[in-house]
Amino acid sequence: MYLGRMLVVLGIVFFAAGIIVMFAGKIPFVGRLPGDINIHGREWSFHFPIVTALLLSLILTLILNLFFRR
Repeated sequence: MYLGRMLVVLGIVFFAAGIIVMFAGKIPFVGRLPGDINIHGREWSFHFPIVTALLLSLILTLILNLFFRR
């Protein structure tokens, strides 16, 4: 029973991640929040979305706590 619930939640997470990846360019704030690090050189660029990752981690933690709280 526990394995089944976990597989369903994992499937939902993968589905949501796929949708986010498909439409990430159309979501205006993803990867462009204040605090995200962007460094551009002449022929290279480096992007480290640290604030976006922290915010996404917080949201996913809250959602998963709602699912697994007893």
